[in-house]
Amino acid sequence: MTKPNESTHKDPIHQNAFAKLLPSGAYYIDVEAAVNSVQQGAYESLPYTSRILAEQLVRNCPEAEWKAGLAQIASGAQQQDFAWYPARVVCHDILGQTALVDLAGLRDAIADQGGDPARVNPVVETQLIVDHSLAVEHGGDDPEAFEKNRAIEDRRNADRFHFIEWCKTAFENVSVIPAGNGIMHQINLEKMSPVIQFKHGVAYPDTCVGTDSHTPHVDALGVIALGVGGLEAETVMLGRPSMMRLPDIIGVNLTGKRQPGITATDIVLALTEFLRNQQVVSSYLEFFGEGAANLTIGDRATISNMTPEYGASAGLFYIDQQTIDYLKLTGREPAQVALVEEYAKTVGLWADSLTKAKYPRVLEFDLSSVERNLAGPSNPHRRLPTAKLSERGIAKAYNTDGDAMPDGAVIIAAITSCTNTSNPRNLVAAGLVAKKANQLGLVKKSWVKSSFAPGSKVAKLYLEKAGLLPELEKLGFGIVAYACTTCNGMSGALDPAIQQEIVDNDLYTTAVLSGNRNFDGRIHPHAKQAFLASPPLVVAYALAGSIRFDIEKDVLGIDANGNDILLSDLWPTDEEIDAVVSEHVKAEQFNQIYVQMFQQDEHQQATSPLYDWRAQSTYIRRPPYWEGVLAKPRTMRAMRPLAILGDNITTDHLSPSNAILASSAAGEYLAKMGLPEEDFNSYATHRGDHLTAQRATLANPKLLNEMVNENGEVVQGSLARIEPEGKVTRMWEAIEHYMVREQPLIVIAGKDYGQGSSRDWAAKGVRLAGVEVIVAEGFERIHRTNLVGMGVLPLQFEAGVDRHTLALDGTETFDIEGQICAGNAMTLLIHRQNGEQQRVTVISRLDTADEVKVYTAGGVLQRFAQDFLATSEAMEQEVV
Repeated sequence: MTKPNESTHKDPIHQNAFAKLLPSGAYYIDVEAAVNSVQQGAYESLPYTSRILAEQLVRNCPEAEWKAGLAQIASGAQQQDFAWYPARVVCHDILGQTALVDLAGLRDAIADQGGDPARVNPVVETQLIVDHSLAVEHGGDDPEAFEKNRAIEDRRNADRFHFIEWCKTAFENVSVIPAGNGIMHQINLEKMSPVIQFKHGVAYPDTCVGTDSHTPHVDALGVIALGVGGLEAETVMLGRPSMMRLPDIIGVNLTGKRQPGITATDIVLALTEFLRNQQVVSSYLEFFGEGAANLTIGDRATISNMTPEYGASAGLFYIDQQTIDYLKLTGREPAQVALVEEYAKTVGLWADSLTKAKYPRVLEFDLSSVERNLAGPSNPHRRLPTAKLSERGIAKAYNTDGDAMPDGAVIIAAITSCTNTSNPRNLVAAGLVAKKANQLGLVKKSWVKSSFAPGSKVAKLYLEKAGLLPELEKLGFGIVAYACTTCNGMSGALDPAIQQEIVDNDLYTTAVLSGNRNFDGRIHPHAKQAFLASPPLVVAYALAGSIRFDIEKDVLGIDANGNDILLSDLWPTDEEIDAVVSEHVKAEQFNQIYVQMFQQDEHQQATSPLYDWRAQSTYIRRPPYWEGVLAKPRTMRAMRPLAILGDNITTDHLSPSNAILASSAAGEYLAKMGLPEEDFNSYATHRGDHLTAQRATLANPKLLNEMVNENGEVVQGSLARIEPEGKVTRMWEAIEHYMVREQPLIVIAGKDYGQGSSRDWAAKGVRLAGVEVIVAEGFERIHRTNLVGMGVLPLQFEAGVDRHTLALDGTETFDIEGQICAGNAMTLLIHRQNGEQQRVTVISRLDTADEVKVYTAGGVLQRFAQDFLATSEAMEQEVV
């Protein structure tokens, strides 16, 4: 970083009436004066979020525009759009690669229409981290697991990694951290975010969007970081503002202090349940109070990471001394750390400056009420106190004879995910549990596939220094990767004998992981359900071997003196954990890893701005945004339902990310393309090839399409019913049939449609299938914006109206009537099989005027191409 007093100021910020100089010499916007110029005295009561949004308006927008925006922010009004310009875009390789494939395809389209493709570049700093591609084919029992898994990853993803390497040279403002280095959110927290940006002599808050719903991980540092879909990220990359309205900002007062033995995981699972019940969907949460002040940044990050699980858009903590201590611990430069503190205290982002902040709604949560928790089965907000396992029907008697797998066998035990591995206390606790288990002679059950995949290499250094990594390795928790692995469904293959035993005996099997998602079918095809747990609990369940085991009460083994060994005999005290963290987690470890990682290689500019697409690739293919169904006008007439779905449909239902089975439509296609089954990889890794990825549309085996039923019961599976024939088929066959017929389609759904990961293919897949409209009782924020970005119209039923009240059975056809406007009422015209018609009012969920423009153009890329070519033509005429 250039020191503030050595600034090379270039931007005309000094011409701004509210520009001032910090004592260190950096320019900044006196946002308090700017807000108070619009509404006297308003600033001191503004929440943290509002202060950051106000600052970027004054810094980036013309006077009339920022004044209008500040007037809304000062009054709390939410009626009009204003621009938000994030400072950075952070991508993991799946959606980041997909976004860059889209930009490469956009370059082709611009070239085809006579434009200069080399001018299509990300305008905003874009950081891509390869972390979603590695599968745990070799578990933590294998001392060479890391090297073997990386070799497989490179082989399977050669086409993808070739494209990503091209992007490093072909696009400006793109940096890449290659595979094997860690998880994007943890690297963002530990290194990439400066908290306060300093560029061209100007200091301002760091903000970012990321192509993953867990981007709010870095909210723990007081950074507004939102998870967005790849399509919205592309909008920001290309220099267009993300248009927004002032969000609902909710204060969460954390009181009390956690009880001894309670981890940050236990706290976040309890908070997730609490906040879901408080209906905070799409809100920005600001955690404050005595309880928040006592949480470490690692603890805060665990809470912020699971923002999408409780449905919010952001989960922020104020900047305070904990922030400064963490920046020092993680090896940030002293000048940067000093700038963060100076700036935050000057502009009112320091915790002590927000004592008068007012929130329309304040929730209170007592940390002392939290007990030891799991979450599951099936969703992360279904909290399961370990003290109530028997009461909830989870823990039951089971057969423990010999090596036969018992009922509820834990077939996967994974310490994984940035949610927990960015918190040293959690990993040290797991290591201490392993150490005590080894001392007492306990061993992991033979059917448990165990693994340890920390989100950064720093974890290895401090666990080695503390002597805890060998203890974990002895129990089968050796490091298999520095990547997302099991958390995003990349748990790899099971031992064939164990898999056969599961199939032959139709066993109920489970996974226990320290991740953030446990939706049915996500973790592994043979794990019928999954449970979220803290890292030390993951170790304990590997010893127990079954979810039926009452982890608080049942006996894990017998010690040398013949005494029963219980969980309480293994669990470390808070003092033990804190002593190890204090002694062994050091700044030099972060510097050792990150200084080398962020040394940028010098590359020559690519010879061609156009990518040389590989014709036989099943990973990277020129996107079809100006071809096929996307080249045809949307009629929204005589639409047939592809599916009628219930509540809580996740993006995993709409476009799964887990391993591709040979019997699936995608597996059959890959076999025809010559790939051996062992290299089918995951659905996620193939999203750069639409011919593979679209075969994942609604391909989740746990899907319940209410159009497919037997004897009044909905049949589970990736199934559809072709109308008017009434023929039930696999979903992909129905999509192919309708594509040949050029039949426009619609999807009807219940509440919270599109929960889960920020997966743009959940929108791309249905659009390429011919779906023009989704009508649901409610939409999750990220997925709704992805639908708009693909040119799919999201419509919402009015309260009290749903698929049941309308008695929809899938034989109907549908029309949409009304003007395309933001938030206006439209009409869903239902044509029933018997000739009757019914008109139903639905609400357009195009929420802003800019979204209307994007939708009307056909999507994000089509809109950009129109604007780009129009601007280029205007510039040429001006030159002439």
